[in-house]
Amino acid sequence: MDSNATDLIHEFPPFFRVYKNGQIARYSETDFVSPSHDPTTDVESKDVVISEENAVSARLFLPKSVAAHNQKLPLLIYVHGGAFSIQSAFSSLYHNYLNTLVAEARAIAVSIEYRLAPEFALPACFEDCWEVIKWVELHAGGQGPDPWLNEYANFDRIFIAGDSAGGNIAHNMAIRASIDGFGSGYGIKIVGIIVVHAFFGNDEPNNLLEFICQDLTGIYDPRLNPAADMDLLAKLGCSKVLVCTAGKDTMRGRGWHYYETLKKSNWKGEIDIFDIEGEDHVFHLFNPTSENAVLLMKKIVGLMN
Repeated sequence: MDSNATDLIHEFPPFFRVYKNGQIARYSETDFVSPSHDPTTDVESKDVVISEENAVSARLFLPKSVAAHNQKLPLLIYVHGGAFSIQSAFSSLYHNYLNTLVAEARAIAVSIEYRLAPEFALPACFEDCWEVIKWVELHAGGQGPDPWLNEYANFDRIFIAGDSAGGNIAHNMAIRASIDGFGSGYGIKIVGIIVVHAFFGNDEPNNLLEFICQDLTGIYDPRLNPAADMDLLAKLGCSKVLVCTAGKDTMRGRGWHYYETLKKSNWKGEIDIFDIEGEDHVFHLFNPTSENAVLLMKKIVGLMN
């Protein structure tokens, strides 16, 4: 092997390493699963390509028993976490979680597969997610490219949710919806966002963020630290926000800070916080049948319904 290939120049555990020759090596591989019918939840899934140019795609989830009644369902747009640099909408972790969430919420879901850093530096993930939201908007008049969304989605009841970095992206999408708006003329409505154990910045410089977001303006960059700009925060383009935190999570304090700052801002919506003591970051993904994971699921479903 070339000596340059083994020359480590950056290390960001537990996410990835960077070698002198430009090679990126992640600490763990993603366990990809194919879309399918899940017999436990009776949820059907399929994959769609949004942009071939940018390799942006999504996995759609539809609860078959609910769809059989020909009723319009709340539409959930989900953004996976992973420090902007790992995980996938197609991993077993998120595939299984979305199956359960969709069944419990009786909703149709679009789980976004966005480009990861560091191969694609921020704001690539933000641009990809916005592209998916604009693709979703194409269906509001019933003439979009995907028949599931045309037939079953209620475009007056859209929710954007995400965990960790995905929670951050969910927030930023609601901000962008308010500023940029939608051009379809069909009046789609983002009712709320659900941010679970979201990454909302740090109190000091972060080497990982500086590496994957090369236009970062420091610890007060509002994309990563929304509370740094209360005027922008007040433009949040939804009427409801649910902030979920966990007692042992290092991001808990930032979640509370986001909640308190949004309450003090001029934003006119309803905000709630759901804090679970004794649990760590995204515990509900790794132990989904635990008592606290079930409580968290009920809280999220309650907001959507």
